[in-house]
Amino acid sequence: MPTSTLKIGCHLSIADGYLAAAKTAVSIGANTFQVFSRNPRGGSARAVDAGDIAQFLRYAGEHGLLPVLAHAPYTLNAASSTEATREFAESCMSGDLKTLRLLCGAANYTFHPGSHTGTGMEEGIGHLVGLLNRILVQPSEELGVRSEEREINWVSGIQNLEREKKDSTRSVPSAVPYSSLLTPHSTLPNHEPRILLETMSGKGSEIGADFSQLRQIIDGVTHNEDLGVCMDTCHVFAAGYDIAGDLDDVLEQFDREVGLSRLKAVHLNDSMMPFGSRKDRHAKIGEGLIGADALVRFVNHPALRHLPFYLETPNELDGYAAEIAFFRDNFSA
Repeated sequence: MPTSTLKIGCHLSIADGYLAAAKTAVSIGANTFQVFSRNPRGGSARAVDAGDIAQFLRYAGEHGLLPVLAHAPYTLNAASSTEATREFAESCMSGDLKTLRLLCGAANYTFHPGSHTGTGMEEGIGHLVGLLNRILVQPSEELGVRSEEREINWVSGIQNLEREKKDSTRSVPSAVPYSSLLTPHSTLPNHEPRILLETMSGKGSEIGADFSQLRQIIDGVTHNEDLGVCMDTCHVFAAGYDIAGDLDDVLEQFDREVGLSRLKAVHLNDSMMPFGSRKDRHAKIGEGLIGADALVRFVNHPALRHLPFYLETPNELDGYAAEIAFFRDNFSA
């Protein structure tokens, strides 16, 4: 799908809410962004603020930020050999998806497939597939928040804003059709969050470093229509896919094994570790072993350029702003 606009952002904090994160994204030149769905090193999740969500949806729609990407916490391991660990992962993921449905389809959800922790790839994938089959039941009415309830939550949030701002000169609409906020990068028409398996580097007993493993997971899920992939450039490079030297071949492999239609987002990172190292260490753009030129070729590739790109490089905001500007300057119209 041809596009003349680069969809790019970075990972931001929602400690001050979704609206604050969206305003930060705009301030650094981003037109999308990624957040953690909850504490990345624990399991706690911030309370949902309907007013913040209502303001965020309007602001993000006006500034073309949708969809954003929510990243599950690193502590999740749905493929673990330990039942309690798998139960924790299922609880967190189910809760995250319920929260994201309140965003009316404005966010997708990515997670690490996990590690089999010694029981073997087949058993680990089996555990993960089992979890996904339990939380991806058909369709949204069985998943916690029905479509009409999502609308009620959103309208209620905006109505609360109206009450709070009744003495303000700024007008807040009583209801804004979500369809009016959608961009060409929007999510599914039924507003379900799309769940994205992240490609991994392959360290230890990690699942998802080989494209065929992603295919096996997808094929095992009954209702896999909403299941896609987020490709991490650092991870695939470390896993032995030569995106720096032969990107076309890598994409052909991905298309054969998974299908390019399943690729819905990219984590755009350089790599501190060498090709095929199976070690996950992100580097700033141009300071790693993939290199800035190769990553520019990546975002400009005809099969990739329409995707949203999310920087996860070790940067502060000014560094992210510079990397975003760099890719915009080197994006072919």
